[in-house]
This record gives sequence, C-alpha cells and structure tokens, in this order.
Amino acid sequence: MTWDGTYDVGHFGPPEGSLLVRNLRAVVTGRLGEAPLPASSIRVEGGRIVAIGDEGGDADVVVDAQGAVAVPGLIDTHSHVVFGDYTPRQHAIGWLESYMHGGVTRVMSASEVHLPGRPNDRAGVKALAIAAQRAYANFRPGGVKVMGGSVICEPVLTREDFQELAAAGVRLMKVGFGAFSDPAEAAPQVAWAKEAGLLVMCHSGGASIPGSRPITVDHLLALRPHIAGHINGGTTALPDEDLVRLIEGSDMALQLVQAGNLRSSLFILRQARERGALGRVILGTDTPSGTGVMPLGMLKTIAELSSLGGLAAADAIALATGNAARVLSVEDGVLEPGRPADMVLLQEPWGGTQPGPLESLQFGDIPGICAVIIDGQIRALRSRNTPAAARQVVVHARGRSYP
Repeated sequence: MTWDGTYDVGHFGPPEGSLLVRNLRAVVTGRLGEAPLPASSIRVEGGRIVAIGDEGGDADVVVDAQGAVAVPGLIDTHSHVVFGDYTPRQHAIGWLESYMHGGVTRVMSASEVHLPGRPNDRAGVKALAIAAQRAYANFRPGGVKVMGGSVICEPVLTREDFQELAAAGVRLMKVGFGAFSDPAEAAPQVAWAKEAGLLVMCHSGGASIPGSRPITVDHLLALRPHIAGHINGGTTALPDEDLVRLIEGSDMALQLVQAGNLRSSLFILRQARERGALGRVILGTDTPSGTGVMPLGMLKTIAELSSLGGLAAADAIALATGNAARVLSVEDGVLEPGRPADMVLLQEPWGGTQPGPLESLQFGDIPGICAVIIDGQIRALRSRNTPAAARQVVVHARGRSYP
C-alpha cells in the first residue's frame, strides 16, 4: 500500500476498509449552535462514520491526528465549474483539486456559464446541463464531490423540459443569465423547475458578466428561489434596507460569498442573528470568476465572519457545512455516525499567536490543514495552500508510517 501523490486515485485503504482517526483535540459537528465535542477519535467503516468518542483499537489505516481538530469537509455552494478540472474563466488547470487543499470536499455548480460559446437555444441549454451532470458524476478531481449540471434558466424552456431534465438526473437551476428582458419574467420557469424537484438558485445584486442584469429584492420576492445567491454581492451587493426585507419576508437560503462585499456580509450576519435566521445562511466563493480562483476562499470567509462578525468559529464552520448540507439535501456536512466520512483536520498555523485552530479562525488567521479525508479515504496530508500546520499527522498502515 503506497501513497499516490496525485490524490485522484491514491488513498490509504480501500473504500470498504476501516480507518481510525485518533488523538484528536475536538470534533466540530457542523451543526449550528453545537459546541465542539471533546472527542478524541472518529472510527470509519466503508467510508462512513460509525463512532465518535474516545475509542482505541486498531484499523486498516490509523491517523494519529497529533491534537488536530476535526471539522466537516467544507461545501462551496457557489462554484462556476465548467468541465473537468479546468476553468476557461481564468485559464486555470487543477483548481478543484487545489480547492480540496483548502478544505473543500463538495462544490455546487452555480451554472456552467463560463463555457466558451455557451448555447442558449432550447436543445443546447438542456444538453449542456445534462452533459455537465453526467461528466461530474463520473469525475471527482481530488475526490471532491461536484454537483455539476445547473441548467441556466432561459425563456425557451418549458414545463416538459424541466421534467425531462429531472428524469435525466439534473438537480439544479440558476436564474440570472438567461435572455429575459425583465428577471421577473422567469417566474414560470422557476415554478416549473421547483415542480420537477430542481433546487433553484438566483443571482442577486448588480449585473456580473456581460449580458446579465441586476436582480433586486423585488425580483427575488417575486421569483421565490430556494437560494438567494450571493446577497452580499456577486460582486455588487443589495441595498441594506432591501436585505432586511429579504430576511424578514422570505424563507430563502441566504448565501454569502467570498467574491462579494465584506461589509454587506457582516451586516447580513448581524441582521440574521437578530432575527433568528442564522440557520438560513450558507457560504460559497462565487469562483472561478472575475475575482479569480481562490483555493482558500471558504476558509477565508469563515475566518472573516468569525473574527469580524463575532461568530464562534464552530458556528461559522456550520454555515459552510451543516447549513449548506441541509439546503442542498446531501448527507455530508455533519460529523456524526452514519454520515459520510468527509472531514478536514486542522491545526493552528505554525508561528501563529493562538493556541488552537478554532481560536485562530476567531482571531482572523487561516489554520493549517494537516489532512483531508473524503468518504474515508485520505486525499491529502499537509495542505499545499494553507499556512504550515503547527503539527503534522502521522498515518500508520500495514506496518508502515507516513510521512
């Protein structure tokens, strides 16, 4: 059993094997309002968590966490994937695998809008969504779970088209880039998509790419998508007074992104807390985009919301994990028995001022990632993107130790 540095196929132990992470400092569950568990171990069988506690024993693969804190793998709910591990937007190769080195284990497509020559006819729009969904179902760069194939809402789409898309496996729709003269005209398509079981996200705020239009809170309240996308701006934020209307007048998920307006994010966070709506807040990067490719975008957003927004680090992490998982209806995002073993092991950064990774986030520092595990398979040890961790994990497998 050897370490394959490509991570795409390499891992310690087969998916059906056992893995024990021991010598943990704590476990962040990913549930909003839950304090970190004082657990020292996580046992995994067949890619799923079977126990969290203070278990000893042996396993096919044993990870000595050296006092790391385990957190759920981060879920980027606003990612402009196209095909493969390449983005034409910034001509970057290997960006998804690089995001895994930033703790991201799942990304949700916000539409494949950056495809050169993107079609907007009825057949082409459907074909693009189906092809992207199929491609990412078969390809996981760095082990990252890509929810690809977000159909771009266009006026040519009919109720029958959404039934066809759903039957083909497409589960997502994005409003905001279609050829509507007024965004409110997309209301029938939103209703049909919901009827077919698709999860609908809508652009909000100022116009982004050429050909798009501003989408206001009045549009959002008329369309009623499941997710109000990047309400802190993508990159131009909504007015503060309209954000309050959105929080109070709807039950939409409230998405904050790294490629938006930080001042607006902190305002939204404060308003959501005061109104008991933190459970609706989810996080994304809105990348690749004009802002760039940001492998540490999710961790940076968590650090900003915790350090500047006064949110406990475990709760800031929950916005990017448990909250997102609930909105996306996926099993990962929470560390508990029965769930997929998607987790990130964090240490305080080497040379930092804080005693642990959660304290580092609350101070505004990016912690060091010392392991990324997806479906019980080790996909990375020391991150090539985060600051160096104060301590590195040691992996024991078949009588050998790594590194």
